Amino acid sequence: MSHHGSCHCGRIAFDLDADIGEAFDCNCSMCRRRGGLLAFFPRAAFTLETPATEMSTYRFNKGHIAHHFCPTCGIAPFSDGVHPKTGEAIVAINLRCLPELDLASLTIKQVDGAKL
Repeated sequence: MSHHGSCHCGRIAFDLDADIGEAFDCNCSMCRRRGGLLAFFPRAAFTLETPATEMSTYRFNKGHIAHHFCPTCGIAPFSDGVHPKTGEAIVAINLRCLPELDLASLTIKQVDGAKL
């Protein structure tokens, strides 16, 4: 299934070609503050529709994940990195940035990222 997403102002827009059934609600210091619902996908399922130069990026902790956000509206629609076990390029989509997705239809899994 194809999904179109963006930050609030639309400066960062993307498409995702994937089925979505579950989301992760993480309590790490970053996720707790931004309030996103995350789902992870292979990078190949993701297409950035706007130039990468339109984004700002933040890395914290060990710096393995690039958390991208809009310098205009501040919304963080996705992050990317490498799966630690497989080495596969992955994206973590903030599902709240997919306006057509029915969030109530998702299975939400709690992740204790504060202890990781």
